[in-house]
Amino acid sequence: MPAVQLPAVRLRVPTHEDAFVWHRLFDDPEVMEFHGGVPAELSMYEELTARQRRHDAELGYCLWTLLDGAGEPIGFAGAQPWARAWGPAGEIEMGWRLARAAWGKGYATAAARATVERLRERGVPSVVAMVDAGNERSVAVTRRLGMDLGETFTTPSTPGDGEGRRVAYCFRLTL
Repeated sequence: MPAVQLPAVRLRVPTHEDAFVWHRLFDDPEVMEFHGGVPAELSMYEELTARQRRHDAELGYCLWTLLDGAGEPIGFAGAQPWARAWGPAGEIEMGWRLARAAWGKGYATAAARATVERLRERGVPSVVAMVDAGNERSVAVTRRLGMDLGETFTTPSTPGDGEGRRVAYCFRLTL
């Protein structure tokens, strides 16, 4: 079977302005289906991009702004420490989120592969990817990366989250 040609992507540390870009790109219920179901407030993206800049400065990796071949932002991809009390506590989680217009074009796989290479260069020994069990597109990306299904978690529900408890798969990859 011939290798699939993936699109060119670039990853860069998110700027403060990227908070506004991410807010606009992800202001779509379909994009947010597995992330609470409703678009997040701008303040959440301001905090998220600031935290990612700190991660990059301190750890050498973060959730980077994902740029297409023309240099246009289409989402984010990268890795960060798992910060929740449930799930793979203490591990490094890979993740990606793309604008709806960028779906189905190979960008998530290309960005995830670039993330794996950057993490290997930094000496990260292994990563996980937490994926909602219903998110077939992201499950497919983990498979293309050669990740193995590890644990299955039931996410805790929090007051006002609007979605209740969900099943999440924890995929693992040794780098």
